[in-house]
Amino acid sequence: MDLTQAIRDKALVLGFDAVGFAAAGADPADKANLAQFLERRLHGDMGWMARHAERRVDPRALWPEARTVVAVAANYAPKGNPLATLVRRDRAAISVYAQGRDYHDVLKKRLKRLAGWMAETHACAVKVFVDTAPVMEKPLAARAGVGWQGKHTNLVSRDFGSWLFLGEVFTTLELAPDGAMMDHCGSCDACRQACPTAALTEPYRIDPGRCISYLTIEHKGVIPEELRAAMGNRVYGCDDCLAACPWNRFAAPTAHSEFLPRAELTAPRRAGGARRRRLPPHLCELPDQAHGARSHVTQRAHRHRQLWQRCRTGPGRCREEAHRRPVCVGPRGGRLGALTARRRGAR
Repeated sequence: MDLTQAIRDKALVLGFDAVGFAAAGADPADKANLAQFLERRLHGDMGWMARHAERRVDPRALWPEARTVVAVAANYAPKGNPLATLVRRDRAAISVYAQGRDYHDVLKKRLKRLAGWMAETHACAVKVFVDTAPVMEKPLAARAGVGWQGKHTNLVSRDFGSWLFLGEVFTTLELAPDGAMMDHCGSCDACRQACPTAALTEPYRIDPGRCISYLTIEHKGVIPEELRAAMGNRVYGCDDCLAACPWNRFAAPTAHSEFLPRAELTAPRRAGGARRRRLPPHLCELPDQAHGARSHVTQRAHRHRQLWQRCRTGPGRCREEAHRRPVCVGPRGGRLGALTARRRGAR
């Protein structure tokens, strides 16, 4: 058995659903796309995208010794209709990816086992990443043949549709690349038509300033008033464009128990006029997507408070509670509170 196949087989045994190999080098197209995205300031509050941009587009700028990227993916496809909660206006809709355990922890544990086996068995150096470093994960996974970037800008797989968590092992081993997978979107435009806020401005392009996932997770300011009605009861993320992808019909529900939804997060009750109170314990395990200099605990405290508050008031309520923004805990600790950030000119 050749080395590439041995690593692929080991990754599958460890619980990954797809594995691919790509050369650890820069792709001029990725560099051009990122430069254009940043130049148009579409990254908004996601300052981490602009930091270390040169390393982001070139794995070897991040780690010069890297020769191959082992791209892995895990299926988190839901069993039922991921949009079912949207018609229940008394409930809060939370993105499928956030209803299970933190995928960063789950994937990193498996990646470390894979990387450890590679280092021990094949005498190589390794580094693992799961959305925690300047790595362009979707383009890398596409170059490794795990899938292709669809018109909604997310990775699409013929076997798993749009429901994939991604991770990488950088290694000093010289391994044969798999080659990019052909784009199978064709003339389909379902994802763009499904977007509630028209954030997919053109095929393969997104305006994060209109994206509900960005607005409810990364955005630090007040949600624009003109987008609130379209947001409905979505309080943490949005799955509309992912759910619309016809390739999902080939995806079996996830077999990973860690990604199954917790009952208390599938449709938590909304209520207006929330007062300050202790954070419900079950929200303390939600995954955090924040990036930056704040500590992991600080990031989580900020996002958990934000999610709980939005479950209580909803992002589109035109009342004082809807304009409150959470105060994040400082890097060395502090207290949680609420900061009123009114719209300009509003009283």
